[in-house]
Amino acid sequence: MSIQEKANEAYENQLNDWINQEKAAIDLIGTIGKLWFEKSIELILFRNQLVDRSASEIMSLHLYAKDIVKKSISVNDTCLLASIILNTNVCASRIDIGKLAFEYQQEKSNYKTANEFINDKLKNLINVTTTHTPKDVVLFGFGRIGRLAAREIISQAGKGEQLRLRAIVTRGNSSEEIVKRADLLRTDSVHGNFPGTVIEDLENKALIINGHTVHMIDAKNPEDVDYTMYGIDNALLIDNTGVYRNDVELGRHLKAKGIEKVLLTAPASGNVPNVVHGVNHETVDLATQKIFSAASCTTNAIMPILYIIDKELGIQKGHIETVHSYTNDQNLLDNYHKKSRRGRSAALNMVITETGAESALKKVLPHLSGKFTANSVRVPTPNVSLAILNLNINKEVTREEVTEIVRNYSLNGALVEQIQFAFSNELVSSDIVGNPCPSVFDSNATIISPDKKSIVLYIWYDNEYGYTRQVIRFSKYISEVRRAIYY
Repeated sequence: MSIQEKANEAYENQLNDWINQEKAAIDLIGTIGKLWFEKSIELILFRNQLVDRSASEIMSLHLYAKDIVKKSISVNDTCLLASIILNTNVCASRIDIGKLAFEYQQEKSNYKTANEFINDKLKNLINVTTTHTPKDVVLFGFGRIGRLAAREIISQAGKGEQLRLRAIVTRGNSSEEIVKRADLLRTDSVHGNFPGTVIEDLENKALIINGHTVHMIDAKNPEDVDYTMYGIDNALLIDNTGVYRNDVELGRHLKAKGIEKVLLTAPASGNVPNVVHGVNHETVDLATQKIFSAASCTTNAIMPILYIIDKELGIQKGHIETVHSYTNDQNLLDNYHKKSRRGRSAALNMVITETGAESALKKVLPHLSGKFTANSVRVPTPNVSLAILNLNINKEVTREEVTEIVRNYSLNGALVEQIQFAFSNELVSSDIVGNPCPSVFDSNATIISPDKKSIVLYIWYDNEYGYTRQVIRFSKYISEVRRAIYY
């Protein structure tokens, strides 16, 4: 065989192998849909959503898995295991099919069949009766976080057994205003078009989003609305306005008929617990607590990393600097602003401002309070921010030891939804847009001082979408509709 013939044969073999894998990915898409809509089982691949993915996207995620777990996983294996899960009495759950495929590759010699492997690995999820009472959700405010929350709640609805978006409260609900808000929901300059349908029902003052009727309610005060008139009761209200920040102000929502609990999408003061899901969510008393805060986007970005570094290496003190994209709180052009520097054009300037990151430690990781200084710089980008953690630690470490600690937590344990381990030397802020994790650890940017007891860590975060995903996770937890998991 000539060199040219060998080259052509290699080309054809590689192409045919890819086509066969892509066919398996198409089969996998069908199984993913059936699991999601028929059994409320959501498959993910190392924290990455698989629902509504194309075959090429699924193939790309398998290549990503190769770099993360340091060993390739086969689309054929994930397809096989997913089909077995579909035909097994697995309860409503969220399952990392990537983790299962990796374990199957390592342990298949210990099992006679793939069915036996699934029955062993998912034994705690098989023949288990789970009953969730779906939770009505009201969005109070419909800005950047409110619209992303609406998208996510609808996208994650599945069979409708968890969160159900029932109403959106704004100041004004005229036909013109409803049409404008529908357009803002459909399209987004940062996050792209909503992959679904939004229909204006102007006669009934509602939006029909992927078949879900969502009432558009006009209210000037939290206590003014009778939600039961819309068939809404015992609902979770998510306040996205940031206007009401303490327990007294947020308690006004509880005076409205039909509201059972309130979640603020901003840092809270007073007796309201500030919660970073995955870090301190289990400290809240769901039986007695009615008002919660999901803290800030920056708090959700840094706390998972600070938690594991302190646990594994011990933190003596440190400084937190956030490089934050500009927000609507700043002026587009120079104009009066009550806060220093924020009156200067957000699109043209880097602006030094304060951050509540250090004060958030008092409520999320109180034992670290007083050990940190913190500041922030707003920069002319519309989304994605960066937290730089300069930490003095108790142990001498190498760069490899630090990155391996974070990599392990990103793959195992209670923080796999919160931390993504990034390995690319070419990572930039736009790569983080749409990332579901609040903390994206830039492993290649890690710096270790010569004495090996000072470290600098770089944490990216989509301060809109990544944070919103945390809000939804915590919403499911306090609504007690969170499914069983296998991560």
